[in-house]
Formats: sequence, C-alpha cells, structure tokens
Amino acid sequence: MKNNKVIDIEDRIPKLKEQRKQKANKRFITYISLFFVLVIFILYFQSPLSKIQTIHVLGNIHVSDEAIINASGIEKGTSFWKIDPSAIAKKINEHDEISKVEVTRKLPNQIQIVVRENTRVAYLIDGTSYYPILETGKILEKDKLENIPADAPLLINWAQSEELQEMAAQLRHVPDSILNRVSEIHLTPEDSDPLHITLFMNDGQEVSATIRGFSEKIKNYPMIKEQLTDEQFGVIHLEVGSYFKAYKNEGDENIEGER
Repeated sequence: MKNNKVIDIEDRIPKLKEQRKQKANKRFITYISLFFVLVIFILYFQSPLSKIQTIHVLGNIHVSDEAIINASGIEKGTSFWKIDPSAIAKKINEHDEISKVEVTRKLPNQIQIVVRENTRVAYLIDGTSYYPILETGKILEKDKLENIPADAPLLINWAQSEELQEMAAQLRHVPDSILNRVSEIHLTPEDSDPLHITLFMNDGQEVSATIRGFSEKIKNYPMIKEQLTDEQFGVIHLEVGSYFKAYKNEGDENIEGER
C-alpha cells in the first residue's frame, strides 16, 4: 500500500507542474493584455483621435449650424473627454429660438447636438419688414425679413405687449392644418372686448374672435367652412357662439356651428 501511494504522488508531480505552468501562462497573457490596453489608451489620448473632429447639428430649421456651434463653445481639437454635455446644452438653451437641447458624445471623436426650436407662430409687420414671433411671444428683432413669409400668419396693429404674449400662446396650440389657412391677424379692440381680433383667411373668409380661448374656438372653423358654397363669403363669428354671417351683398344668411 505504501509503495502504491508513493507511485501515485510521483505520477501527479508532472501534472501539477503542467497546471502551474498553464496558470503562469494565463497570468502572463493577462498582464501582457493589460499592458497593451494601457499602451493603446495612452496612445489614444495623445493622438488626434481623442480630439473632437466633427460636430453634427440636427433638428434646426431657422437657426444655423454655425450659430448653434458658436453658442455651445465647442471647438474642434478640444479633448473629447473634457467636455460637459449638460453644461453645453445649458449654454445652447440660452438662445432665444432654442427650446430643447441634447448633447451626446459619439465615439471615437464626434459630438452630436440635437435641438428643438421654438415655433415661429406669426410675423409682426413693421413698415416693409417682417419680424418673427416665437411661441414664447418673443419678437426676433434681429431676424427681420424683407420678403413676405409664407410659413405663418401676419400680425397687424400689434406691439410688444401682454396681448401679443397671450396671442402667441394661443397660436402655439392651434393645429397646423388650421393655422396654415390664416393669412392675417389684426388686433381690433372693442369697448366690450379689448382683446377682439379679426382674421383674414387664405380662402377669402373673415373671422371675428377674441384672444382668450382662441385656440379652442378656431377648431370650429373647418366645420363651418364645409357648410359654405364656393360663392359664399362673409364673417365667421367665434366670440361666444360659432356662426357665419354673409356679407351684405349676399343677404342675411346665417349658418350656425357648435356653440
């Protein structure tokens, strides 16, 4: 029995040596791999690959890529890992026309900026110039246009005031399918309603309304318009109730809508 035990231990010695050798090799490979990874990281951070090479801007319509990049303060060649995306987004968000910003890193060296602009809900006429009005009520005096814009209604007889702020807030909630049918919005205050407005539509109809609750009342416009023939023109009243009154030369015909 003793001889058998001695023989068994001797048989196991080569196996134990082989196992130790394999473990040593694995440790060596692990150390070498970590060494090369460390070298790669060092080379990466010292190479141009770790510097910002490209800045992509998405979602902008009226604000140029250049303006957004300038607002961000990011410059090509800056360390890819030293920028603070949240701080950059905060800077861009200070722009009057920007309402939302998301800044992300894209390996190996790209920055992506996704913005949402405040909607231009109307244009204020001043002489022969047209000033964009944002959904916030802000007038962009530096971005005046010389040609008549076609992407939003024109505001006539308005000034920077609480009425303008409220009108802009109402227009923000008007469906595009209806807003695109509006040509002009005039502020026409009355003794009984200082917030009275008159709209001239692209289809030739006139609308009498008030600022407060306008975004809900104007939703009745398509329903009333569908009841009119191509020859019927007049005033669609949206103040208290919703009804149509033809111009005088067309008689006193009234068409009522939802109240």
